[in-house]
Amino acid sequence: MNAIISASELAAALAGPNPPVLLDVRYELGRPNLRPEYEKAHVPGAVFIDLNAELAGPPGAGGRHPLPDLAVFTAAMRAAGVSADRDVVVYDGSNGWAAARAWWLLRWTGHPSVRVLDGGLAAWEGSLTSQLPEPTPGDFTPAPGAVPLLDADGAAALARTGLLLDARAGERYRGEVEPIDRVAGHIPGAVSAPTTENLAENGRFRPAAELAERFRSLGATDATEVGVYCGSGVSAAQQILALSVAGIPAALYVGSWSEWSSDESRPVAVGPDPQ
Repeated sequence: MNAIISASELAAALAGPNPPVLLDVRYELGRPNLRPEYEKAHVPGAVFIDLNAELAGPPGAGGRHPLPDLAVFTAAMRAAGVSADRDVVVYDGSNGWAAARAWWLLRWTGHPSVRVLDGGLAAWEGSLTSQLPEPTPGDFTPAPGAVPLLDADGAAALARTGLLLDARAGERYRGEVEPIDRVAGHIPGAVSAPTTENLAENGRFRPAAELAERFRSLGATDATEVGVYCGSGVSAAQQILALSVAGIPAALYVGSWSEWSSDESRPVAVGPDPQ
């Protein structure tokens, strides 16, 4: 199944006999919970999911957005109506970062059918509502490990043996600026691959063939193991999604730079080259 769904395809699915569970995961770094915006206007039937509280654990040694407590994540998914035998569609405000985090977590915990709305809420052409849904609770039972996950040591090793992509902006990768974390730079051996280049000017994902060519040019081949990190494991999930659209499996380093850079014993590279 394709990892993304168009607005027209979603509208048809919602009008069909077995509509998907719809999750609204609007989120912006540094802003408070966006539930008030959800309550003002959302796609009919969508349930709000709080990224900080339900898709991540508390910030700490594992980074700003470590894996969530499995019980908390499971309870949120069940309350939203998620079950293994029902499709799930996730959307956010625009660039797919937050939606992809939910998509990746559901895939990692074994859900067989999850897609992200291509272009996010901005692409939706149907009506919006302020009416809050009352979903029938789901029975989703997580089975973690269904897709690959990297820790810090695994990311360091993959940067040397395979392809580790850094999904942050180029200036952060090069170490020119670091607005959030302790130190600027990148994991030695990682290749710069900003998520902004996954999207076309209309805010939607580039065609699969274009994405495949992009990642091939960065070093992804059929024989290459691929991993991705970012600042805290959110935008990297969008890169995993883009790779999936391109037909390339990849592992997520959830702790990402926020975890890596917090440990002074770990090496830091700067400049435009992987090193």
